[in-house]
Amino acid sequence: MFYFAIDILGIIAFSISGVMMAMDKRLDIFGVFIIAFVTAVGGGTLRDILIGSTPVVWLQDMVYLATILGSVTVAVVFRNQLKYLRRSLFLFDTIGIGLYTMVGIQKGIAIGLHPVMCVGLGTITASFGGVIRDILCNEIPVIFRKEVYATACILGGIGYFLLEKLPLKDAYPYVGGIIIVITVRLLAVHFKITLPNIYKPIEEV
Repeated sequence: MFYFAIDILGIIAFSISGVMMAMDKRLDIFGVFIIAFVTAVGGGTLRDILIGSTPVVWLQDMVYLATILGSVTVAVVFRNQLKYLRRSLFLFDTIGIGLYTMVGIQKGIAIGLHPVMCVGLGTITASFGGVIRDILCNEIPVIFRKEVYATACILGGIGYFLLEKLPLKDAYPYVGGIIIVITVRLLAVHFKITLPNIYKPIEEV
């Protein structure tokens, strides 16, 4: 029940993130729903296909579709209030990747994958809904830019497995991993920490 609740919270966060992006692009209501939908379930769909878990999770349970519909409705109705939240798109996206990283890791653990593969699966789950969202909205995906995005997911996944070694209750490493992902992403943006630049300055090219 705990892991299912985290999954639903991730759906809500990513749905709202998708709505914010779609409304910035002034899409119609159908476009807003589609962007919210692919943001919320795109990474999880790819994850389930990779591990052979079909039908994919959102096809098996109407709760996912209902949650996305509800989140889209609330975000559209209260869009003016959401605009006043500082960097609301960034905030909901960051919460989403934290939650979904751990959901993906748990899926990997459940089928006996190596911890490295579990971290990779968590990163895919967290990141690729946003990749699809950005591509459909004609943006270069955040994960392919120099921002700390996938790196935060990887560090959170590593943190989870390190915390698992400690004598803690099951939920604590899980929550700890989520907090690490969110904290790393927030600190990286606040202090303008980026991955190394492999390109020469434009004037030198």
